[in-house]
Amino acid sequence: MSDGDRIVIVGAGVAGLRSAERLRELGFDGEIVLVGDEPRKPYHRPMVSKELITGGVKPVAASLEPYLDLDVHWRLGTRATWLDSKERTVHLPGGESLWYDGLIIATGVYPRHLPGSPRHDPRVRVLRTVEDSLAVRRALGNSNKSVVVIGSGLIGNEFAASMRYMGRDVTLIGHAKAPLHRFGERIASALTKEHQHHRAKLAMNTEVRNWISTKETVGLHLTNNQFLVASCVVLSIGSVPAVDWLRGSELTIDDGVLCEATLFATGAEDVVVAGDVAKWPNLRIDETPRRVEHWMNGVESGRAAAESLMLGRGNARPYTPLPRAWSSLYDARLQTVGMPSLGKDTIELSDGVTGFVRDGRLIGAAGWDRPKAMIHWTAELDRRLPVPEPVFPAPAEPSLPSTPIGEDILAPFERDFLSETPTEAVPAPERMPWARVPAG
Repeated sequence: MSDGDRIVIVGAGVAGLRSAERLRELGFDGEIVLVGDEPRKPYHRPMVSKELITGGVKPVAASLEPYLDLDVHWRLGTRATWLDSKERTVHLPGGESLWYDGLIIATGVYPRHLPGSPRHDPRVRVLRTVEDSLAVRRALGNSNKSVVVIGSGLIGNEFAASMRYMGRDVTLIGHAKAPLHRFGERIASALTKEHQHHRAKLAMNTEVRNWISTKETVGLHLTNNQFLVASCVVLSIGSVPAVDWLRGSELTIDDGVLCEATLFATGAEDVVVAGDVAKWPNLRIDETPRRVEHWMNGVESGRAAAESLMLGRGNARPYTPLPRAWSSLYDARLQTVGMPSLGKDTIELSDGVTGFVRDGRLIGAAGWDRPKAMIHWTAELDRRLPVPEPVFPAPAEPSLPSTPIGEDILAPFERDFLSETPTEAVPAPERMPWARVPAG
């Protein structure tokens, strides 16, 4: 990319924002157009199921402010309708089109819908955007009856905890035998005790058999023969990649946009992908392409995608992060590192920390309220899952500028485990220890 070029970023979430920032950091002085289907500029999405839903902060307080002058053209409330990769054109509603010299796809995911649920009922909601959060708050304000959340994953559990914080009765429905069971028996048991301690009701190993919508409430008849009456029902059963606009574009769409290790879309010279929608092989783990739906991956992959685009497909470096995520549930903290979902067996690494093993290899760890222990196991996984030695020739172009990696860079990442301050509150140049292009 050079001055006078135009880079289009489709997706105005954290990945799109961090891509734009990194382009400007690297000295790109051309035009940047940032297209987003929501009417808002980028915001801190984890707040949707926590502070925004409880009213602890107003939507404006969730905004993600860029840390440098982006000088971008914002096209908000505009959904891309089609990509013509041959003509290098993104099509928009009303027959409008945007040509590009480089394209960054960062469209994220959509909430998965539950077949048979009355989505036409305004009291049955998903929880992904600020507008979703505000709609749920309106539904809560119309009745003081119980609340139901369907889905025992992270967002469902965060929402249930938020309801108890507000003093609302809540029931969490899940088909697994315990909430967050995918993180192992120890964490599932600890979270179950937290829910019980805070008097949140659990309906596990069950699903909704029938729905009954009345004037004032929503009724749910469960497969365990329990009948629930709710003022509001939140569906939190996973997500699907936002790739509908890419069908027919000649990109490979398979549970996301298939990418090379460098985040270049397979078969494309001028298209990179970032965030939840990217499906790429993390060579720290293996050569199997996968998606990673974590906030930090949005931050890091956004920056890495921008770097790859600037270097060009032939000179780009593989994106090899050590995935990390955390969340607060009631007064406890859940932290993960590596790829726990790939584990075939679990072991107890230390009190409150579960290790996930595949083929005799430690592949991930999850800790329940053990921040200091997780610092240790993060460093240990970093050692056991090293970044592969480069197999590419030295780039023809000079290396991209990057901040030297030292204790001053690593410290903020340690603090996000020890403090309640999200990583996004850390000054931006200190956020990226492992997704940079190496100097020299």
